[in-house]
Amino acid sequence: MTGVVQFQGWRLKLRELYFGRSDAARRFRYGIIFFDLLTLLFVISTSFLPRDPWIGMVDVAIGLVLAAEYIAHLAAHRAPGRQALRFGSLIDLVAVLSFLAPLAGEGFAFLRVLRTLRLLHAYRTLMELREDMPFFRRHEEALIAGVHLAVFVFVMTALVYETQRSINPKIADYADALYFTVTALTTTGFGDITLEGKFGKLLSVVIMICGVTLFLRLAQAMFRPRKVRFPCPACGLQRHDVDAVHCKACGTRLAIPDEGRD
Repeated sequence: MTGVVQFQGWRLKLRELYFGRSDAARRFRYGIIFFDLLTLLFVISTSFLPRDPWIGMVDVAIGLVLAAEYIAHLAAHRAPGRQALRFGSLIDLVAVLSFLAPLAGEGFAFLRVLRTLRLLHAYRTLMELREDMPFFRRHEEALIAGVHLAVFVFVMTALVYETQRSINPKIADYADALYFTVTALTTTGFGDITLEGKFGKLLSVVIMICGVTLFLRLAQAMFRPRKVRFPCPACGLQRHDVDAVHCKACGTRLAIPDEGRD
């Protein structure tokens, strides 16, 4: 009985760390994002190095940390079994297993970036970023669009690398894969690197279509007039012009907080 009580106590602590609003919980979630970014940097940097034993050892160490975090994240939910069957959790599991299989390299460990993207999109994380970082609050839409484009480029680069390195002599590391991804995304297509097989051609099409769409979305967010986020007390409209006095949807007078201008 004591063990059950202790286990429930640990679950409550984990729930507070993952979903709470305390300073400790906020630092914990920022720490997860930072660790994920370091993990992705390790995956990229080791693609340029020979597959020495120490890299496999670091892979396993990272995999164990990620496995512990994966279990803790499931335990923090009220229905861990249901959460484990969600698509995002299954992607996380694939990334963890990739690190724990060092003989095959990191494999699909790059999918961990999708977890980082989900964390950045979580309502609580967005609220904390707005509160903690004035720069993010002023340029939120452009920054999120930029993150979407960067994540897309990273995932496509990793897919090109993982699917082509064993069959395409022109894809030797992440730099080659990134070069092809960017030339395909911009539809420049220099032609010195092409992807092998039907899957390679389809992947090129996906990069061109989706990449251009995300790039245009970023350009739109950067160059259109900036908006501020403030819920209208009458109709709930969230975004308004910086100098708005009345809601453009219902005409209600607004009192948008102004930090002042230099």
